[in-house]
Amino acid sequence: MMDRFYRAALSLTMLAMLSLPAAAQTGNPGGPINDHLGDMDYGVCRGIDPVCFHDWHVMPKKDFKVLLFTRSGGPRHITMGPPLPAGLNPPLAPENLIHRGMLRLAAENGFKMDYSEDLAVFNNLMQYNAVIFYSTSRDMLDDSAKTALRQYIRAGGGFVAVHNAFGSLYNWPYYEGLLGGANFYNHRQLRQGDVVVQDPNDSSTKGLPARFPITDEFYNLIPFPTHVRFLATVDEKSWPKDGSNGPGSGEAEGGHPGHGSFHPVAWCQYYDGGKAWMTTMGHDGNLLGADPKVPGAIQFQKMLVGGIKSVMGLEPFCQ
Repeated sequence: MMDRFYRAALSLTMLAMLSLPAAAQTGNPGGPINDHLGDMDYGVCRGIDPVCFHDWHVMPKKDFKVLLFTRSGGPRHITMGPPLPAGLNPPLAPENLIHRGMLRLAAENGFKMDYSEDLAVFNNLMQYNAVIFYSTSRDMLDDSAKTALRQYIRAGGGFVAVHNAFGSLYNWPYYEGLLGGANFYNHRQLRQGDVVVQDPNDSSTKGLPARFPITDEFYNLIPFPTHVRFLATVDEKSWPKDGSNGPGSGEAEGGHPGHGSFHPVAWCQYYDGGKAWMTTMGHDGNLLGADPKVPGAIQFQKMLVGGIKSVMGLEPFCQ
């Protein structure tokens, strides 16, 4: 009788807990300015514990290969150059600077790269050690491609999100979670700021200077990333403080105040079996130039290559 009583009481307690609203998000890096910006439960194992990784994916253990996907489902970043023809590895225009730069980085760093904007490539994702979304936009995947991406991640696939990958698939919660529980809200004018390395031991940040300048858009984020390993931030005090683009100026639509003393620009996590490395930087295709003249290009390339190698398994991941 007593045992039945305790079981009934426990069931009622659990039911009551399930009916409680989710606790407000508190204690984010940077303090209150970054609190209460969302902490969704995406219903998957995510975070920095490798228990969330599935070593199921039968990926090549040599001749490592990645897929660069750059499809625009809405406005296209001008730095991407013209849309690509259908198919895999179609001819590139001179203006496709990002594709050309990524091909060079792959060749110089010992892995192969296919590139495409054709949804048909999602029929065979399992051949790739990593999938890279670089400045995709809006709803660029159909239902079949979403399913293929999800199954690839669940099998232990590697994923890299660069720049406007954060301006994609806003209304697909699974993808928002893959980005670290984060999404693009807005940005102010393109300007130079100082990147500050927060974790110098990661494969993507090891050997970088503690601080370096770069010119980018420095996305404001809602939700603010949670349960991730933060790798780098931008120092908001390092960029110009004129009325047009200073923090809190309201110059950008929506008047987002920025992220104060902790404005993340790169992070990593395990997600639903897979590995994900993200950066909101990478707007300017010249950052990928072979003889870069723009500030921060060498450091950005090193970060990006390190992130790609880490999700592929060529380097330690998110440590």
